[in-house]
Amino acid sequence: MNAIQVENLTKRFGDFTAVDAVSFDIKQGEIFGLLGPNGAGKTTTISMLSTLLKPTSGKALVNGIDIQGDQDGVRKSIGIVFQDQSLDEELTAWENMDFHGRLYRIPKNVREERTTELLHLVELYDRKDSLVKTFSGGMRRRLEIARGLLHEPAVLFLDEPTLGLDPQTRNHLWDYIQTLNQTKGITIILTTHYMDEADRLCDRIAIIDKGKIIAMDTPEELKTRVSGDVVTVSSPDAKRIAAEISAPWISGAEEHNGVVTIRLESAEKHLTELIGIFGKNGYDISSVSIRKPTLEDVFLHYTGKSIREDEAGATDRMRMMMGRRR
Repeated sequence: MNAIQVENLTKRFGDFTAVDAVSFDIKQGEIFGLLGPNGAGKTTTISMLSTLLKPTSGKALVNGIDIQGDQDGVRKSIGIVFQDQSLDEELTAWENMDFHGRLYRIPKNVREERTTELLHLVELYDRKDSLVKTFSGGMRRRLEIARGLLHEPAVLFLDEPTLGLDPQTRNHLWDYIQTLNQTKGITIILTTHYMDEADRLCDRIAIIDKGKIIAMDTPEELKTRVSGDVVTVSSPDAKRIAAEISAPWISGAEEHNGVVTIRLESAEKHLTELIGIFGKNGYDISSVSIRKPTLEDVFLHYTGKSIREDEAGATDRMRMMMGRRR
């Protein structure tokens, strides 16, 4: 059974197409990753699916509910944690939870029971009476996730939930999310700039660029598509190497910020030949390393850029701001 069905979903802002006829399904209980560079359409897609933004065209069902035909029905069945904090810092953790529960008209006894359970789950119960303004970034994220789950949503949207957190806090946060997915069967749709998170957590991943989905599969299958091994070469001649390097056993090469990523079969077997090609062509080589393909390689292969780049232009940033407000 599908938790989300999307068909030709499109959003335009004037002559700028933020999301361009995307189609995909997400199974019930699945952790689905939506990856892309800044300005690619991730947040706009989530904003449409969560009814915060009206599509220009296309359709989508969330828990079998039409996002345009029954917005209230969709909102009752989803939880959302966006990049920007939305907690009230002048309230305590318990008060933030209680206020959210009142908005969803959850009866008092149920509200208190669920708040207690969720604050224990995210290890914040001992701070339930503390003002949120005294919380660290990781604690606030955990509270936001707990709050988003208070009304027991079938689908949880997480838009860059670990952005800016230290690695240890990130790992703890994802442990909570995996537990929720496994114990409660919640469908989770997340965006992230951390490839290790996507690789570890997601059942499937869609890569979106310039408003279009350009690849979608399991993390392992996506890495398999970038076949063979990866040789990474740092060089002041990186652009030349990427343009000129050629051999029957080389399947592709891309340059990025002075580094060439060369994809080839049996790298250890051909490394001596590769070094010979560098010398023959007079390339200045700083370093060479060999590894297996990662999701970062997959992303670079399909988009031509690193996911960590901040390449959103002024138009893209304005689009994302508009997506939050509408």
